[in-house]
Amino acid sequence: MFLFCRNFAGMKKDGEKKPDLVVFNEETQAYDAALKPYGTSASSPVIKPLNTATWRNDGVQRVNKQFKSKFDEVRKEYEELIEKFQYNDLVYNSKFNFEPNIGEIYHLYNNRKEESFLSIIAPEQCSFHHLGSFRLNTDKMWEKLASASVTSAQ
Repeated sequence: MFLFCRNFAGMKKDGEKKPDLVVFNEETQAYDAALKPYGTSASSPVIKPLNTATWRNDGVQRVNKQFKSKFDEVRKEYEELIEKFQYNDLVYNSKFNFEPNIGEIYHLYNNRKEESFLSIIAPEQCSFHHLGSFRLNTDKMWEKLASASVTSAQ
């Protein structure tokens, strides 16, 4: 047979029960209703949970807007990186019989056999199909130049 020794809430150690209206702390053996951060009597104001739905919805919308903005920024950066890779792949896989100098402008053309080749000859002096103009930077990456900047740089 088991004996249960349990101190039930509101019961003193000798078994005397306090009324529900009385706030008695069993640990400190003191009445501490005035020390509670909430009302303890029936006439205390009702504690109602705040409606946080509008605050939460506003927060979710703001966070989603920030995520979308950052995602769009990363997507744009990714697309620019892919474009640079494709241009560099195109230029490095073209034919050229010279060592390009850093900072110089070169022009990429397709010959009659649709093979790409790199040249120093400007587009207005050449009859081949011009694919673009490029400058080799210090990182050995080819930068595509706009056609207006090519004519002004020469």
